[in-house]
Amino acid sequence: MRAVEIRGRLEQRLLLTAVAATLCVSGLGFLFGLLTGSFSILFDGVYALIDATMGALALLVARLILRDALKHDEEAPGRVRYQYGFWHLEPMVLALNATMLTLAAGYALVSSVMLIFEGGTELNFDAAILYTVIVIVICFAMAARQRRQNLRLGSGFVALDAKGWLMSGAITLALLVGFAIGRALEGTSLAWVQPYVDPVILALVCLVVIPMPFADLREAVAGILRVAPEDLDHHVLTVAAAARERHGFADSYTYVAQVGRATLIEIHFITPPGWPLSSVAQLDAIRQEVGDAIGDEGPNRWLTISFTEDPAWAF
Repeated sequence: MRAVEIRGRLEQRLLLTAVAATLCVSGLGFLFGLLTGSFSILFDGVYALIDATMGALALLVARLILRDALKHDEEAPGRVRYQYGFWHLEPMVLALNATMLTLAAGYALVSSVMLIFEGGTELNFDAAILYTVIVIVICFAMAARQRRQNLRLGSGFVALDAKGWLMSGAITLALLVGFAIGRALEGTSLAWVQPYVDPVILALVCLVVIPMPFADLREAVAGILRVAPEDLDHHVLTVAAAARERHGFADSYTYVAQVGRATLIEIHFITPPGWPLSSVAQLDAIRQEVGDAIGDEGPNRWLTISFTEDPAWAF
């Protein structure tokens, strides 16, 4: 089995496990939310359900990308129907995921504020604390597992999933602290505060959660718009300039983009009039030299190198 297939299968297995675990957490959230009367726990269930849905979508995209990579190995590129692959779907899924989670948190924030003004809600703190303990164990265990497995995989989807589990665990830990404080207030002069504990916790959690997906959203949008990453752009420019000087080209033009896991690179070398060309093999040797200098050769690198005397072909 080829390395790309092994990595792809591992990614799919990790994502499938994550979806199953997230659905489990979502089910617990709905169950305990109804049993305890906690809107923050219900929100946790809704948040997990959205996350599971997006995880299933990410799994589908990962399968499409792997299948496409294997087909390109088995068939002539011109005979593959989706000849440009499915890389473009990856940032779209990440952007949709970040947007959905942000909108859900925004809605929950508004709901929590309304609950506070309505006098709060009664809560079964013992059951709520039990829920948070169970979910904390699941979240941190999944975060550790996904992060450890992704050290050798390097998947953007799995990295985002590990980050999500870590965030969920931290948020649930905050819920545990809040519920424990609320439980401790029972029978004291501050017992009147108890109905407000749940909506206040929910509001605070939402204020923390809402900004979290912004970095992922910004990165995903950059991939969708094919914004050139500065470090990649600089690296390719440097490699092209070195090749230009070494082989006596008149000029060079480069175009780069990072779309999900795919690195798209175009380099056009402008040859001066009368540039000595002995054979096409000479150009292929230059292509190989430039490709080696750029590095990261593999199924996720799309490298095009052309040679022309007319600069108009480089635009």
